[in-house]
Amino acid sequence: MTDDESRDHVVPGSDEALSTDDVRGYDFRGEFDFGELLESYATTGFQATQLAEAIDIAERMQDEDATIYLTCTSNIISSGLREVVAALIRKGYVDVLITTSGSLTEDVIKTEKPFKMGEWDADEAELRERGINRLGNIFVPSDRYVWLEEYLYDFFDDFFAEEKVRTPTEFARELGETLDDEDSVLKQAADNDVPVYCPALTDAEVGNFLYYYRQGYDSEVGIEILDDYDSLIEDGLLSDTTGLIAVGGGVPKHHAIMTNLFRGGADYVVYISTGMEGDGSLSGAPPNEAVSWGKIKEAEKNYTQIEAEATLVFPLLVAAAFE
Repeated sequence: MTDDESRDHVVPGSDEALSTDDVRGYDFRGEFDFGELLESYATTGFQATQLAEAIDIAERMQDEDATIYLTCTSNIISSGLREVVAALIRKGYVDVLITTSGSLTEDVIKTEKPFKMGEWDADEAELRERGINRLGNIFVPSDRYVWLEEYLYDFFDDFFAEEKVRTPTEFARELGETLDDEDSVLKQAADNDVPVYCPALTDAEVGNFLYYYRQGYDSEVGIEILDDYDSLIEDGLLSDTTGLIAVGGGVPKHHAIMTNLFRGGADYVVYISTGMEGDGSLSGAPPNEAVSWGKIKEAEKNYTQIEAEATLVFPLLVAAAFE
């Protein structure tokens, strides 16, 4: 092999001129502008560009007056993103919230007793002895759940007084009506007539206390989930356009895309996820996989996924697309 032939392997060259934008980040010379910083993400590359795509899609949802579904897992409410979710609902940007039972539990607790900053690297056995539960680098003293049990038992008495079998949306709405905290997701949802769907209502302390309440106080009480599923499907069918913002994965994310299947798929979708596609799980599945199932429509740049931890990027998405 000659030197020229070897060089062709190392430096093959290219005659094609690409028509795409130049890769370029924010210029910190001069006065700082937060809006321009976020705009520069479009040409920064990697997940910054995915965030820029998500901002554009969220703006298009609003331009088309889409019915906007927000889905989130309980860790979002555990963190300071609770206030972000509450603000979106308070300002009328969210039409439907789908979440987990832990979100309801932790939202109620935070109306009276805050979660506390902790450490990732902690002595777990010592925390257990002290009655402290760890969520990442957030600490939750166990007295929060003692208080919650008493609060929910009082609520159960009123909630089941006239009807023994109720739905999760009724549970979330009427529970929200009892709360005074303006940063409460449930209070804002109740005040602004935003339904909160929680298909796995028993999968947290709410379920534990419902079990004890039924065993010890009233064996006839129960939770009906199919009525909520009917409503979610039918409301989607009545929507001209739908937009989904899924913060995290699990049941809430799938409940949103599955019920949109009945209308031929969601029109606009943004995922924020750290899930891994390679394990075949729903949480790790990117939006293009849902296209193959008919749960998301295929159109030009109508979906994207930001592969990042939500506390880093969700506030930026909200600030740029909704504020």
